[in-house]
Amino acid sequence: MIAPLSRTRSGKGEPLLLLHGWGSSRRDFTAVLPALSERFDVINVDLPGAGRSRHLDERPTVAAITDAVERTLDAEDVGRVHVLGNSLGARVALELARRGRARSVVSIAPSGLNIWPERVFQGTGMALARLVGRTAAPLISALSRSAPGRTALLLTLKTRPWSTSREEAIGAREGFADSRDWWRTLLWALLLDVPRGMGHIDCPVLLVQGTADWIAMGQTVRYLPLIPGSRFRPLLAAGHAPQSDRPDTIVRLVERTAKQAGQIDAVGTLPREAAPAVTVTPERPAA
Repeated sequence: MIAPLSRTRSGKGEPLLLLHGWGSSRRDFTAVLPALSERFDVINVDLPGAGRSRHLDERPTVAAITDAVERTLDAEDVGRVHVLGNSLGARVALELARRGRARSVVSIAPSGLNIWPERVFQGTGMALARLVGRTAAPLISALSRSAPGRTALLLTLKTRPWSTSREEAIGAREGFADSRDWWRTLLWALLLDVPRGMGHIDCPVLLVQGTADWIAMGQTVRYLPLIPGSRFRPLLAAGHAPQSDRPDTIVRLVERTAKQAGQIDAVGTLPREAAPAVTVTPERPAA
């Protein structure tokens, strides 16, 4: 059994777990971490093989990655958690919910339900990003120091890459260039993954996708009929990893979904207004 995943812990309140996508590291939550830490006890992890976390010895399926995340929660003496995940991390968040380990989930562009032509397209794009990342790795540190450089590095993931932090650009290097067991994770956790048992999820789930996300395509809304009581929120003018595109909105969505979980804990069932199995909620401009 490998050691728990590398993580940071900050803030106070109910526990909130952050799970990044494949091709990044925990640095990808830099824009939302300060605000979330004011409300939650935030555990921000590097997934296996990314950042400072060791890769898995076993086949890196979604189930095996979720096992590693659960071991990390156990090491932190944390039971059920609120979860904010993006891409592969969003898919792992749903698996945690299926296992009864999540109190609420905000799942941004979860992988797992794209059809085969989409998987081929996504896999090809990810493979090219890996090759480019490995080639450009010596330049990334320098590029991350300027807005034009960060734009070049993060343009495919974010709609406002020039406004991102240096931390997020370094996270892309850690995810695409420096990560270990990259190809096996791409194969088993993304290209061959088929979600099962989503109907067993009984916590609030908010599915989120940026309207400028060309990577996830249409797979996010495909989870709606599979997850009881789940809702969908499009993020206008946001990309595949929108944490820095719409940070205030994402923080607000996490808070609202966690609050819904508290209402369920209080009354023992979904609130009346959350009862429909499928709800699509249009985004409202921030006040």
